[in-house]
Amino acid sequence: MSSFQVTGGKKLTGEIVPQGAKNEALQIISAVLLTAEPVTISNIPDIVDVNLQIELLQEMGVKVNRVSRDTCIFQADNVNVDHLGSEDFRQKSGKLRGSVMLAGPLLARFKKAYVPKPGGDKIGRRRLDTHIIGFQKLGANFHFDDAQHFFQLSTTGLKGVDILLDEPSVTGTANILMAAVMAEGKTSIYNAACEPYLQQLCRMLMRMGAKIAGVGSNLLIIEGVESLKGTEHRMLPDMIEVGSFIGLAAMTQSEITIKNAGIEHLGVIPEKFAQLGIKMEFRGDDIFIPYQEKYEIQTFLDGTVLTIYDHPWPGFTPDLISIVLVVATQAVGSVLIHQKMFESRLFFVDKVMEMGAQIILCDPHRATVIGLGRKHPLRGITMSSPDIRAGVAMLIAALSAEGKSTIQNIEQIDRGYQNIDKRLQALGAEIVRVN
Repeated sequence: MSSFQVTGGKKLTGEIVPQGAKNEALQIISAVLLTAEPVTISNIPDIVDVNLQIELLQEMGVKVNRVSRDTCIFQADNVNVDHLGSEDFRQKSGKLRGSVMLAGPLLARFKKAYVPKPGGDKIGRRRLDTHIIGFQKLGANFHFDDAQHFFQLSTTGLKGVDILLDEPSVTGTANILMAAVMAEGKTSIYNAACEPYLQQLCRMLMRMGAKIAGVGSNLLIIEGVESLKGTEHRMLPDMIEVGSFIGLAAMTQSEITIKNAGIEHLGVIPEKFAQLGIKMEFRGDDIFIPYQEKYEIQTFLDGTVLTIYDHPWPGFTPDLISIVLVVATQAVGSVLIHQKMFESRLFFVDKVMEMGAQIILCDPHRATVIGLGRKHPLRGITMSSPDIRAGVAMLIAALSAEGKSTIQNIEQIDRGYQNIDKRLQALGAEIVRVN
């Protein structure tokens, strides 16, 4: 197990480029299974979760030419579908929640799929009902193997149908969409997720020959086609990294430029950090965060305490709730953080409180942060990363704290952030990876 040794209190300066979007990558890379023709994907984040997804494709027979660390040419013209039922596939895919995204393309093209018990972050219950019910409505049968903890899916042929999702699940929408593009007839998906990453997937599929209407809305209409062709696709910058870097700059009183930030795809993210009092300048597609002695949390118009909560797009992404909470600890003023979508994501705040932050954990979903306005700086401690986003929130706290901090279990951070230690070192951060 590796750790970061961090010496905080350093003001950072310079430019940083966000990686390709992790959450987009897991969908886009799965979609290469829909065609036997070459698919070129660029701006791929070089992170554990994405590399594991690529390994899964290779092991089932997909040809992968990694022309650079951020660009791959995939060709799924000789897929061994039987490998999906192997113990090796179950073990490896069970470590990665993104492996569930393979099911939709496999059902569409090969008429069978295997879905392992979800892996990934331990941030609460993340059920697969939306995926499985959607596949059933399209005409798939499933069997759950209690002993091996995985779903076996099969179909004699998917047929278009009207689907009302019980929740606007991003992965559920993407999976059902990929299954529907080659189903017979018309499929409508209502209450669909409409995140930029889902829109990216739709546009890629349309370049491959899929017929999709309603992109960017919560109602997708898909006319099934017999086959899809190859294409080229470039991923968006990772909005979670962009938000993380905005928070990092403010928390450490730094002056940072986030290059090629994909501003038009960030939604309300800049607005939420602005509500914490963080100043930003948009320069083309770059975000400049100037040095600030202090930043003050806004109130609602009637003077009541600000609440920041997560919500499906175009609401605020739950992946930045941990970052916002930590950044608020050194602001002036108070804010109620309400994490609605995952019941275990706030369980790292005890460590931030141990660092000296004033936080009231109301229940598993809500925490009140009383900003100290830097009157009492955070102090370095030893802590362990429970999930990707909490790990980076801890790292931001450590970089702003007095003294040295140790962050253990950084494999969680590596799952979602590419070479984060080296990229922050280039800004002047004092951070050392210890294996």
